[in-house]
Amino acid sequence: MPHPQWRKSSHSTPNGQNCVELADLHGAGRVGIRDSKHPDLAHLSVPRRDLTRFTARIRTGALDL
Repeated sequence: MPHPQWRKSSHSTPNGQNCVELADLHGAGRVGIRDSKHPDLAHLSVPRRDLTRFTARIRTGALDL
């Protein structure tokens, strides 16, 4: 498996130190999620469909308190 290509949000801070990074985990149907401040630590791996549902709920405000 090739190394994941991590990417940051276009909304990250100028120095890029305070953000979450995502990577396609090639062919696994999963997305890796990691903290950009600690790239050498373990990352989360979630099914792409679950991440899509989660971000859709964030956008609609369904998770707002």
